[in-house]
Amino acid sequence: MLNKELTLLNVYSIAIGTTLSAGFFLLPGIAFNEAGPAVVLSYLIAVIPLIPAMFSMVELATAMPRAGGAYYFLDRSMGPFVGTIGGLGTWLALVLKTSFALIGMGAYLSIFWPDVPIVTLAIILAVLFGIVNLFGAKKTGMFQVLMVFTLLLILLVFIGQGIAEINSQHFEGFFDKGGVSIFSTAGLVYISYVGITNIASVAEEVENPERNLPLGVFLAIGTAIVVYAVGTTIMVGVLPANELAQDLKPVASAADVLFGKWGKIGVTFAAVIAFASVANAGILSASRYPLAMSRDHLIPAKFSKLTPRNIPHYGIALTVGLIIFLILTLDVASIAKIASAFQLMVFALICFAVIVMRESRIEAYDPGYHSPFYPWMQIFGVFSPLWLIAEMGIVPILFSLALATLGTIWYIFYARERVVRSGAIYHLFARLGEQRFEGLDRELRGIMKEKGVREEDPFDEVVTRAHMIEFTRDALFEEITRDAAKDLSLSLGVKSKDLEKSFLEGSRIGATPISHGAALPHIRLPETKQAELVLVRTKKPCFVDAPDFSGKTSLQGPIHAFFFLVSPNENPGQHLRILAQIAGRVDDNNFLKDWKDATDEQDLKEILLRDERFFSLRIRSNTPSSVLIGRSLREIRMPEGCLVALIRRKGETIVPRGLTVLLEGDRLTIIGDTQGIEQLNDEYN
Repeated sequence: MLNKELTLLNVYSIAIGTTLSAGFFLLPGIAFNEAGPAVVLSYLIAVIPLIPAMFSMVELATAMPRAGGAYYFLDRSMGPFVGTIGGLGTWLALVLKTSFALIGMGAYLSIFWPDVPIVTLAIILAVLFGIVNLFGAKKTGMFQVLMVFTLLLILLVFIGQGIAEINSQHFEGFFDKGGVSIFSTAGLVYISYVGITNIASVAEEVENPERNLPLGVFLAIGTAIVVYAVGTTIMVGVLPANELAQDLKPVASAADVLFGKWGKIGVTFAAVIAFASVANAGILSASRYPLAMSRDHLIPAKFSKLTPRNIPHYGIALTVGLIIFLILTLDVASIAKIASAFQLMVFALICFAVIVMRESRIEAYDPGYHSPFYPWMQIFGVFSPLWLIAEMGIVPILFSLALATLGTIWYIFYARERVVRSGAIYHLFARLGEQRFEGLDRELRGIMKEKGVREEDPFDEVVTRAHMIEFTRDALFEEITRDAAKDLSLSLGVKSKDLEKSFLEGSRIGATPISHGAALPHIRLPETKQAELVLVRTKKPCFVDAPDFSGKTSLQGPIHAFFFLVSPNENPGQHLRILAQIAGRVDDNNFLKDWKDATDEQDLKEILLRDERFFSLRIRSNTPSSVLIGRSLREIRMPEGCLVALIRRKGETIVPRGLTVLLEGDRLTIIGDTQGIEQLNDEYN
């Protein structure tokens, strides 16, 4: 498992850093030659086909935050054959584009070191960025933040000065080149935006991916649209048409007009930073593809190995090695542009993957962000990239077919015999009477366990109001289930016999997770309004007759903890997240010891509560908590979002009410949001 070290700022920096490079510093002059002043409109049109792919990629990344990005999503949705083609092709396309960025950076640096060959500079830079990546995603991300914000600061000065100097006469004859040229130019500059989705390949290393991934990507695309639209407007507005149409360094030329020699040097420095940002983020993203494919046995196992600091060093070495090889042997600049065609094909498949995942009806597919306008957004996203590929000509089409053929050959002769899984598309086929792969559902449930519950999930409330049953004698699972069903029937208004039957049936068919001395019987009912939980502790070991991993029924155990969960039928995602949160706590090495050693019901519940979401306070004199003695809960001002959920008093657990008066010796369990709990810690500890 890779370390989750990338913050929202890192996500934004990587996404925007892979976007503001050649599309801004090299292409505007070429694009102006094709579309004239309407090049500004071409840049705005170019982002439209990307939007479905961006929304789809973010949805898949919040549901499956795993290294490998597009490869992982295609593999899990449509199976390892499509995953192999998409993974190898996307990795190679990303490596080619990174090589192109290094060549571009070398070309700009040659202004300062004219005696050093561009290829030599590019190779030195590849090694340098490879070394930076060996320090881990956090250090790489910090370096990326520094570069991106330096770049944005320079561009802000350029835009601020340039807007005032725009000559409106330069926009006369805006549509003289015709509508066809505007759309064909949009296809040319489309590559300016495609890097924004590369962040999905490092989703496994993002903190709180359900929040930070969508927000970081949307902020980045918004920034890119503003920079491209305003920046190209300034270039058109300050440079004569005959100069701009032939210029391969239009930003530097515009800066020369606006600021003079030092402005040109400053913008050249910004271009170097832009290419460096693309190269750094490109190596970071590309190196995760070998890691993800190796985990799935599609390439040799060596590439799944990590350093003690959880860094995929073999993946980084392979990526940097291939970059150096390409720089030495190929015309990287032309090949990198052709590789965009394959990336367009992958974007079409990514949109189709969302359709497959949603229509497969896998309950554990639980994205934190849902793409809007489904399925029309995805249908548009499938066909618009194919149209753009067709507009690019025969060479990009042949290159895409060559990459697909390479992936097919590799899958047939190496990977096919090594994989035993299939994609979510088989769950879709299952609705038509075909086969399905249950391992995918288990894998997605494992991902849910890692992500944990969401901010809006009432997990802590469910735990604190849970009923508690303790067995100090030998008891059969059927007897435990009967008592738990009786308890739940009182709060749910459902017949206990029906609950008991459903729990036992779930265990018989293998739907009850059992591990580390705990069992989690769970069901969903249409007539319930909220999730309810019963906790059971057995002093003596209990065994459950249930299928093992091979499907053979046998006694599973010994078990000392049972968690009987019932949730509303209409919210399967929340049900699975609560279940996954409990399962994640059960998997802790010290869980069973803590569970057995707990002295009372309050201790047991605090074992399950999230550390950052609850605060345990013993009221004593001569401590900060003494101010609470003799006051009712109604009189106490709690931080917003916090409440006293449990009170332990003289060996009994009291359900708190507004009129409950606190006494010395009371032990309070307070639940709430992270900020409120931190405030209570500061106040009373």
